[in-house]
Amino acid sequence: MSLTAAPPEFRAHTIAADLKGGYQVIPADVNHDGKIDLIALASGMTDLVWFENPSWERHIIASNLPRMINLAVWDTDGDGIPEIVLAHEFSMRAKDSIGIVSVLKHNGDPRQPWIVTEIDRLSTSHRLRWADIDGSGRKVLVNAPLIGEKAEAPDYRDRVPLVFYRPGEWKRQVIDDRTEGLIHGLTIFDWDGDGRDAILTAGFAGIHIYKLGKKGDWSKTEITKGDPAPWPKSGTSDIAVGHTGKDRFLAAIEPWHGNQVVVYRKKNSTWQREVIDDSLVDGHTIVTARLSGDGDDQVIAGMRGKAQRVNIYSFDGARWNRQILDDGDISAAACAVADLNGDGRPDIACIGSATHNLKWYENLGPTKSTPR
Repeated sequence: MSLTAAPPEFRAHTIAADLKGGYQVIPADVNHDGKIDLIALASGMTDLVWFENPSWERHIIASNLPRMINLAVWDTDGDGIPEIVLAHEFSMRAKDSIGIVSVLKHNGDPRQPWIVTEIDRLSTSHRLRWADIDGSGRKVLVNAPLIGEKAEAPDYRDRVPLVFYRPGEWKRQVIDDRTEGLIHGLTIFDWDGDGRDAILTAGFAGIHIYKLGKKGDWSKTEITKGDPAPWPKSGTSDIAVGHTGKDRFLAAIEPWHGNQVVVYRKKNSTWQREVIDDSLVDGHTIVTARLSGDGDDQVIAGMRGKAQRVNIYSFDGARWNRQILDDGDISAAACAVADLNGDGRPDIACIGSATHNLKWYENLGPTKSTPR
């Protein structure tokens, strides 16, 4: 009989409680000191801030950035301090959404205000991620707007562009402009294990994978249509990729801002859908990580709505078991995983929208092992 590590225990720490409309938290070594800091984006604020590990002192990266919605970090110039690409001036109404995309670069001292340079305007720019699409190690920035420029609620019937930019030239290049309806989730993953990142999108039309071909053409493959309910309650909201043993799975929140945590596993040529929890209210973040150190990924899912809860799901070989990480203290719009205290165990950081808070959950390790 083999053993699987029990879900770890966590100790919660509050870093901030005044981040109005907290929306995204990104772990990154901002000041190149070997410690993982936290960048906090709050849509109700005009200051983009970061918190310095281990004191969690707050620093302002840049100000006068209204309606921020997403950012991505990567060291494009190799100086050890990442550049930040930010999407701001966002609105759910396409006609009111300027969709400014800007590059933020430090000015010698990352604790002082950064230089902000606008590179594009694309209506409802909403999700930004870095991806090594050709295996060269030179990443590009992927931008997935939420809806098409003519889309209107509640159906959002318009085609949504998916684009990318190469650092330095920052010229918009189209990956695809055929997908109809809202796109909410964007995940980057080396799907084929060939050193080249694929782009996974989630929206009303389900989950799709985009991959760059050797001739510079893009392929698009449907993985699943997601929630089978009629449009606009169909499809998928957010996605993450994980493994149990050698088996890959997709974890998803469905439908858009939905109530379900869903796991997809491939059987023969079909991805089988399993709802492992249907109690979320306004589910908005899903992440996979090996929290227990046993080789299997857990699923972390958070909700912004009533109950304001963050859950962890662990697979015991037969079923997914739920552990509550935070019960009622954070309306989690986003969570991320990183070793924040350098003890070798992955910790969790979450940011709350209605609760305006940023918390990190210290991984204390499992207290026992259970038979599998």
